[in-house]
Formats: sequence, C-alpha cells, structure tokens
Amino acid sequence: MRKTTLKNSKQLLLDMKRQILREISKDLKHGREGAKDDGMDTYDLASEERDREINFILNDREREKLQSIEEALQRIEEGSYGICESCEAEIAPARLEAMPFSRLCVSCQAEREKEAKQQRRFDDERAYRRLATADVDEENT
Repeated sequence: MRKTTLKNSKQLLLDMKRQILREISKDLKHGREGAKDDGMDTYDLASEERDREINFILNDREREKLQSIEEALQRIEEGSYGICESCEAEIAPARLEAMPFSRLCVSCQAEREKEAKQQRRFDDERAYRRLATADVDEENT
C-alpha cells in the first residue's frame, strides 16, 4: 500500500477517533446535567429515561466503532492495514476511504453477511418450532 494512502487513512482514523471521543464526552456531560429531575412530572421522567436508554445504545455503538478504529490504527503500525483478514487480498482503496477501519474486502464481507443472514433465519425457524411445540404441549395438558 502506498505511503500517501496509509498517511491519509491514519489521519482519517485519528479524526474519526477525536470526533467520537468528543461526542461521548458531550453525551456524558449532558447525562450528568440531565439527571436533575426537579419539577418534572411522570411523563417528563419517563421521556428522560427513554432518552438515556437511547443514548446508552448509541454509546455502545460508538464504543464499538472506537474499538474498530483503534484496531485499524494498530494494523497500520504492524503493516497489515488494508489486507483482508479472511482471504489476505488487498482491500480496495475506495472501500478503505469509505470505511477506513474495514477488516474484510467487499466479497468476504458479503459472504459473512450472507452467512449471518442464513444463521438468523435458522435461529428464527428453530425458535418458531419451539413456540409451536410449547403451544401443542399446553393444549394437551
């Protein structure tokens, strides 16, 4: 991989990292300030709690993204950045531009997503069969 591409990718990753850390810090500050419930009725409190739950979910996603960025920066240092972890082919520069923390090339990522979709379908069918069996057992008792 060319040095300019690596340099640009590293800078982009560092910028993304700074932005995520700023957002997490802002959310934490907002959460502390929003914890004051003086004069709030039940509906306001419920709305505030729902907002906190949504922020918690979003923060989990941000933490995962931050972890992916850290791992990509580590791969740059190790010299393995831009190499697919599955097939070991070079990841297309356009993909790295769009998602600089990509670990897989487009075809390997598509294959993983296809496998995950099949697994979800299998799990859903298995859960449906268990529910159907439980319904029959209840009818027989």
